[in-house]
Amino acid sequence: MCRTGQQPDPQGRKTANATFAALLEDSAEELYDGAPCGYLSTLMDGTIAKINTRLLGWLGLEREAVVGRMRFTDLLTVGGRLYHETHYAPLLRMRGEINGIALEVRQAGGGRMPVLVSSVVKHGSTGDPLLIRTTVFDARDRRAYEEELLRARQAADGARKQAEADRARLQDVLAVLQQSLLPATLARVPGVETAAHYRTASPDQLGGDFYDLFPVDGTRSAFFLGDVCGKGPEAASVTSLTRYTLRAAALHDPDPVSALSTLNQVLLERYTGSDPRYCTAVFGVLEPDPATGRVHVRLASGGHPSALILRADGTADFLPTPGGLLVGILPAAPFTTATTTLTPGDTLLLYTDGLTEARTGEDRTSLYGEEALRDFVAGHAGEPPQAVIEALTGLLDGFGDGLDDDTALLALGVPGHAAAPETRTAG
Repeated sequence: MCRTGQQPDPQGRKTANATFAALLEDSAEELYDGAPCGYLSTLMDGTIAKINTRLLGWLGLEREAVVGRMRFTDLLTVGGRLYHETHYAPLLRMRGEINGIALEVRQAGGGRMPVLVSSVVKHGSTGDPLLIRTTVFDARDRRAYEEELLRARQAADGARKQAEADRARLQDVLAVLQQSLLPATLARVPGVETAAHYRTASPDQLGGDFYDLFPVDGTRSAFFLGDVCGKGPEAASVTSLTRYTLRAAALHDPDPVSALSTLNQVLLERYTGSDPRYCTAVFGVLEPDPATGRVHVRLASGGHPSALILRADGTADFLPTPGGLLVGILPAAPFTTATTTLTPGDTLLLYTDGLTEARTGEDRTSLYGEEALRDFVAGHAGEPPQAVIEALTGLLDGFGDGLDDDTALLALGVPGHAAAPETRTAG
């Protein structure tokens, strides 16, 4: 009696019965010969005693030429025979079985076929080894897959190496371009020692920090340091424009406010509309007094962090320049001025915010900050500019991956001894 919704399927039942009957009609020998893998049995000396049709077909050999006439190793390539004698056979004797070993067999036409071989030793009732039964699986598809995988890996390795080479070449080009935006050396200023350092946060990008020192007449020299907003080629073009504008402006009128005002006007005229470009900058003038050994400094700041004065007596403090507006933002931007006098042993330190905004702490969430910088350089007050810059270089090294932005440093100091003033190259 059929359940509700079900109908008898006589045809399907007949098909299933026919399939089952066909399986029962297969003899053990038919199953052995027609198996999807190769089978063979060998005596303990390796002589082949039995081999199935599937394996003979792979080899391209006749049964009469194999059984009792060839050993298992005769079916292998030279390399396969060597591996069999040195590894396969000793392990089989020791363990009694071995599974899934990759070998190659020789084909009658001269070809080579990759196979996976497993063997087990059959023992008699007395425990003596009688023969070896071996199963051989076709590994051609696996070999093709492995070769394709290897080709893909080699292609990926080649692409990676090419990318690394391209990146190295790009970094070399960027390094050259970056150096072109900085002075090769700092000008010599009588009675003044100088030192500078530029640290790139990423070798893959052009930075926007800049500095320079140059004479403007027979007694005075001008200096500047700043930071252009952004990175990459656009920032580099602004950096180049800024440097040359400030140098040209200083030769026309070295007054710091006048120089920054000229730069402000140039940036506003060049970059208008939806793509404004601006920067922070400090511009100053040094006027050494040979009679006293002092150096008078007058500077103006446009939105830049305050300079630090390191005194010979071991103290350090900021030179206040509050309220100076970013350069390139407004047509009538106010710039803040400040003056100071450097006496023997004093140093004026200028820096960009890549230093003070470095991320610190175990979780890299705290900023280093201006107060920490002042405390650090106070420990080097009274030292010459080069020593101060070297100490700050070590500080930058310690930030590691916490340094997210480029950093420019410029130190100008009065020698505290009778040695001749020294000018350090920028580096």
